[in-house]
Amino acid sequence: MQMEKSRERKIVVAVDESEESMNALSWCLNNIIVSEKTNSTTLVLLYVKPLPPPYSSLDVAGYLFGVNDAVASWEEYSRRLVDSVMSRAQAICNKFNTNIKVDKKVGRGNAKDVICGTVEKLGADMLVMGSHDYGFFKRTLLGSVSYDCARRVKCPVMVVKHPKSA
Repeated sequence: MQMEKSRERKIVVAVDESEESMNALSWCLNNIIVSEKTNSTTLVLLYVKPLPPPYSSLDVAGYLFGVNDAVASWEEYSRRLVDSVMSRAQAICNKFNTNIKVDKKVGRGNAKDVICGTVEKLGADMLVMGSHDYGFFKRTLLGSVSYDCARRVKCPVMVVKHPKSA
């Protein structure tokens, strides 16, 4: 009898600079990854860089610094932010002494679209996200990335709430 090779699972964890996303990553490692008996899971850390603000020849920043300087400054800030977020996420992964494969992916654009597109492209088995737990007005004005992704992706979505401090 031939043993069937287990299929590699992919779990995407959306990370950003918030404590909520780092809490979601910790939850995923503690509740899903550590309980695995095999090393057949790839954890994909996904960070979405926002699009740079549009600059025109009439902008004060463009006038003072030059458009190229402003864009270069934005790109440098963005690169440092990605490095910072991914370093924090990797440090959390390292605390869990697991032998799983960790991939880091960086997208650019609208977070809802990039997250959903990446999950679909990778054929992810699960999406894990943190929740900012906005109230009605903020959620109405800003929208909810986790809610939108939960409606759009085909895989299970785990939205992890940040524990309330006492």
